[in-house]
Amino acid sequence: MSENVVHLHKPTDPPTPDTAPTVLTVVPDAPLARPVPLWVRSKRVVKTAATHESTRATVRAAARHSLYTLNGGRIVARRTWDGRTGARYERMIRAAEAAGNLEAAEEWEERLQRFRAARHHRRMDLLHSPIDAAKGVAVGAGMSIGVLVALGIVMAVNTKDVGDVITPLSATVDFIALLIRIVQVVWGPALAIGPFLALLALWSVGRKQQAAPAWALPANVRSGEGEPITPSIVVKALRDLGVPALARAIKEMGDAGASMLGPITIAGCGVEVDVTLPSGVSTNEVQNKRRKLAENLTRHEHEVFVTIPQAARTVRLWVADSGALDEPIGPSPLVTDDTLTADYAKGRAPWGQDLRGDAAALSLYQRHLLITGLSNQGKTVALRSLALWLSLDRSVQFLMGDLKGVGDWAMFDGLATTLIQGPTDEHVIQVTEMVEGAVDEMNRRIQAPPGTVFPPLIVLVDEAQVAFMCPAKDEDRRPYGGSKANSRYFMAVRKIHNQGRAVNVLMWQGTQDPTNENLPKLVREGAHTRASLALGTESQARMALGDKAVDGGAAPNLLRPGLDRGTLVVASDGITIPAGQASLTVRTHYIDDDAATAITDRARALRDGVTTLHAVARGAAHDPLADVAAVVGDAPRVRTKDVLARLATLNADAYGGWSFIDLKRVLDDAGAEPYKSDGVMVVARDRVARALAHRDTEGSASAD
Repeated sequence: MSENVVHLHKPTDPPTPDTAPTVLTVVPDAPLARPVPLWVRSKRVVKTAATHESTRATVRAAARHSLYTLNGGRIVARRTWDGRTGARYERMIRAAEAAGNLEAAEEWEERLQRFRAARHHRRMDLLHSPIDAAKGVAVGAGMSIGVLVALGIVMAVNTKDVGDVITPLSATVDFIALLIRIVQVVWGPALAIGPFLALLALWSVGRKQQAAPAWALPANVRSGEGEPITPSIVVKALRDLGVPALARAIKEMGDAGASMLGPITIAGCGVEVDVTLPSGVSTNEVQNKRRKLAENLTRHEHEVFVTIPQAARTVRLWVADSGALDEPIGPSPLVTDDTLTADYAKGRAPWGQDLRGDAAALSLYQRHLLITGLSNQGKTVALRSLALWLSLDRSVQFLMGDLKGVGDWAMFDGLATTLIQGPTDEHVIQVTEMVEGAVDEMNRRIQAPPGTVFPPLIVLVDEAQVAFMCPAKDEDRRPYGGSKANSRYFMAVRKIHNQGRAVNVLMWQGTQDPTNENLPKLVREGAHTRASLALGTESQARMALGDKAVDGGAAPNLLRPGLDRGTLVVASDGITIPAGQASLTVRTHYIDDDAATAITDRARALRDGVTTLHAVARGAAHDPLADVAAVVGDAPRVRTKDVLARLATLNADAYGGWSFIDLKRVLDDAGAEPYKSDGVMVVARDRVARALAHRDTEGSASAD
């Protein structure tokens, strides 16, 4: 509530000195107001009028049409000058020299010499043209008069009147006099209207060329949204990039600045063009101004990609159609084709599409893998889609640790030999010992006879930063996390990176927000295939992909978090990358949980059955026959070499050094001897189950 205002006034009757009390009237809630000076009100009115949209539109229209006329005159003058002089040829010569094309420069110089010779010939002809013109006029006039007189004679003979001899001649004179009178009448208005017609013509030229600043153009022209990419637009965008040496070089080239450009070709949902930069301009000067270049091309920053091809002093621009990158790509072939299978050694995983719209397929053969990015950008889905494809190769074995533990990998239960899910320190310990078990398996394979072929073993850890940052220590005070020489998880990963590829033991990791603390340098550089979704900074991009890829144009830090979910930048020799580039931008297929479950169901149907362990046994007493039954699971029979691999994963200390002889000895003693099926040695589930039941029965009878 506002304050009360007290008004002082006097009674109506004339007061006397004794009867002149001051009357107080209290007006409640009246606002305290002061008179506004006239100059303030005038200033407000002027400011409102100046900022009103109709006023601004009027100013823009006036400036636009005035500049159309002015710049139209400049365009006409330049065209006239180019037509009358050799300026055009000289610009083409300078452009060819700037581009280093000496043959084109020589050709344009020859054209300039021919133009100058023809111009000289025309000027020499002008010296004789007045005399020739006078002679021509005299001859023409004499012939015309002769014809008119002859015509008059014919008329006189016909009419028998001598006066008709001059009738045609007098009619011609009268006609000429009429023309003179018409010219005299029209000449004055023509002189008055002529300048206005000339200005209208200049305005028309300027309007057609849009010869006005961008702020003065109409809104629909100013936006340029979706404007086709043409050579002149690219050259203008480069000229206005803010690189002085580039702007000067293009200015010297004139309209021939397009000679810097290669062919503009359709590439997927956009176009691609190679730009050969003039001398004195480096490629990183263009790369570092990607946003300004995109805006000059009337595109958003994420719709323009700048890469470095093999050619020296050249940048490759890929410019998307406006809004095309916001449209989703089609479903994965894994979802649409129920008959699709995988081949670890020779096949390629259908991962998505590159920016050109071509299928992007990744070879996983003997390649360690690292995928990183900010949280909730599609990292797990991108990593999982590769594992889903590889699960359709029945020879591939999986050891999986999901340190997020929200069920993203639950569909691999019954496919993975080990599946640990959870974010706690205990889960990190389990995952660490799983990776160490894979190291023992790798060492066993390395010690096998030369030429032995081993099935691929994929050791996959999602949210690996949880393992690297785990503070837990074992009984010997060795940390599970960290990046020191005594860090168990770090050292296990390093050992697999160093030697696992040779025996098909591969390390796949997914991690968030890479830093030196949650993704040590030695680990990230040990991956053959490195991919990154959206990141926050260029330093993180260098950690994720390496300096070579970032220097070559890879920029996951320029992807839009949330909007570019599922789009990643890949640096790998396992994917087809255009010559001269160090990376490829891929828009991955999205496979949801239901579709992933359907794919793993197909994968399970290809296998004999896998018993998935959800924990790693540590130092407990083991029962060989019971462990064999556990790893055989529900499958009717399992190959002996698969049983040995699963036993080694179950308990590396107890079974890591086992051979077929050790397995056969245990089974023979129990009466569950292995046998041949389709030419390979297998272990029968029913035999092992009967042996266990018979042993347990005997044990109970002995106890009685």
